[in-house]
Amino acid sequence: MNRTIYLILLFVFLLLLQVLVLNNILFLGYVNPYIYIVFIFLYPIKENRFPILITAFLLGLSIDAFSNSGGIHTFATLFIAYIRLFFFKVIFKKTTTDYQLFNLRHESFDKVFNYTAILTLIHHFILFSLTNFSFYNFTNVLINTLFSSVFTLLLYFLGSFIFRKKLT
Repeated sequence: MNRTIYLILLFVFLLLLQVLVLNNILFLGYVNPYIYIVFIFLYPIKENRFPILITAFLLGLSIDAFSNSGGIHTFATLFIAYIRLFFFKVIFKKTTTDYQLFNLRHESFDKVFNYTAILTLIHHFILFSLTNFSFYNFTNVLINTLFSSVFTLLLYFLGSFIFRKKLT
C-alpha cells in the first residue's frame, strides 16, 4: 500500500477511534487513553519537520474540535511532534542516512518502549497541566499523567502486537 494512503487511513482511524470511543472512557476518574498520539510515533522520520508539524497540528485541532477542549490537544501534540526527532536520535542512535530505512517494528522492544513512553508522558503531562492550569491540582496532574500514560501505552503495545504482520 502506498505510504501516503496508509498515513491518511491511520490518521482518520486514530481520530475516529479517539473521538467516538476513547473520549468516552474515564476509568476510576483518572484514566483516559489518548491513543491518537500513536500517529506521531509512526509518522516517518525526516530531517524536515514541517510535514509532521502540519499533520500534528491538524490532528490535535481535530481532537480539540470534537472534544471542545480549546487547543490543549493541539499544543501537546505539536510539542511532541517537534521534540520527537531529538529523542529519536538519543534513543535509537540513528543518523540522517538511517531515516529512510527506519521502522519501529524492526527495533528492540526496550528502545521502542523508551521512545513511546517518554513522548507519551510528556504529551500527557502537558495536556493535564493545561487542563488543570493550577498548582493546587498538581497531584491530580501527576496521577492523571501516570495512569493515562500507562493505559495509553498498554493499548498501543497491545494493538501493535495484535496487528503485527508476520515477518518472514
